[in-house]
Amino acid sequence: MKKTFCILLAAVLLNLTACGAPTAGHTAAQTELTVFAAASLTESLTQIAENYRSAAPDVTLRFNFDSSGTLQTQIEQGAVCDLFFSAGQKQMNALADAGLIDPNSRTDLLENKVVLAVPDGNPAELDSLDALANRLRQGDILLAMGNSDVPVGQYTQKILRYFTLDEAALAASGCLTYGSNVKEVTTQVREGSVDAGVIYATDAFSADLTVIDQATPAMCGQVIYPAAVTSSSAQPEAAQAFLTYLTGEAAAAEFEAVGFSRAE
Repeated sequence: MKKTFCILLAAVLLNLTACGAPTAGHTAAQTELTVFAAASLTESLTQIAENYRSAAPDVTLRFNFDSSGTLQTQIEQGAVCDLFFSAGQKQMNALADAGLIDPNSRTDLLENKVVLAVPDGNPAELDSLDALANRLRQGDILLAMGNSDVPVGQYTQKILRYFTLDEAALAASGCLTYGSNVKEVTTQVREGSVDAGVIYATDAFSADLTVIDQATPAMCGQVIYPAAVTSSSAQPEAAQAFLTYLTGEAAAAEFEAVGFSRAE
């Protein structure tokens, strides 16, 4: 009887061991990376993520697209994030000062352009940023721009100062509307609820909007997109591998397809 019991026990243990062993075709556990990226990167990064599956099939990418200022705040408040891709240096600098990114991973990856876009038909008959400035002084035009914590809004503020325009006065007179990120500004232009909007060239391209002028560096400086692995990342090597991929030729082709260029 005792011998029979031992044989049965051995059989049970053998079956349990077999159940826990890897089976043929079993794949390695997935690594999940959370990427916080500026809203203007939505189209290009979505396509790059599809391509990255071939290069790293064991990595799953999760994106949080929003204004760089909002993303900065979320990271400062402890949100889970492995890689931050900003539309402006200001937000990345703030995180660097707080020790929230890996300084050795930081790279200036892309350059964008700030443009003046109009709805179909250009009902306000604008033809330049100079013309926009004159119409704003006259108070007979409605311009959409980003909030002050949004990089595209900060670039727009520089343009207004370049033309010696008082933003507060323009807002009080009803000449300005705001968006919490560049996609909201783009939507206002596309829907024709405003006469014009200051957005990025890449967003104008993606939304098939008419661009009538481009801001010069003298007006708002260069629009550089830095990226970095966060210091709190649970998988920094995988995050760095994806960042390295973003600097390569395959990713560059997708960025350039929507109007980005490499940062100089």
